[in-house]
Amino acid sequence: MPRRTTEFRAGYYYHLYNRGVNHEHIFFDAPNYTFFLKQLRHYFQGTVDVAAYCLMPNHYHLLVRLGVDDLNGVMAPFSISFAKAMNKRYRRVGPLFQGRFASKLVDSDTYLLHLSRYIHLNPVKAGRSTNRSTGFIPATPSMSA
Repeated sequence: MPRRTTEFRAGYYYHLYNRGVNHEHIFFDAPNYTFFLKQLRHYFQGTVDVAAYCLMPNHYHLLVRLGVDDLNGVMAPFSISFAKAMNKRYRRVGPLFQGRFASKLVDSDTYLLHLSRYIHLNPVKAGRSTNRSTGFIPATPSMSA
């Protein structure tokens, strides 16, 4: 895969996102969302702060503030662990994600506000939530941590 062009620096905000290979699902049932968040917490602890997130059946968006310069060293084991768990759980083989995670530097307050709004309203625009005030999908008992 080509080298990443985004330079990661501690103290800056970034939009991180990825989707399933061939636009297929990366979350297959409700507990997968909870597992993703638990893994995220585990791998990001002390290195990355999550300001906003959106988990959709076939992709995710994260708005993060870095505490380290080496985001690849955090994201690679996180992505691999999640993909391996889904492959094992659902007896699948091959990649779960389309490729490496994509990233964009949040270079202005205007973009930070726009991105936060975009992430929170993503489920609303996709018809997966009716909560226009936040865009969050209400948790079901099986999704609660």
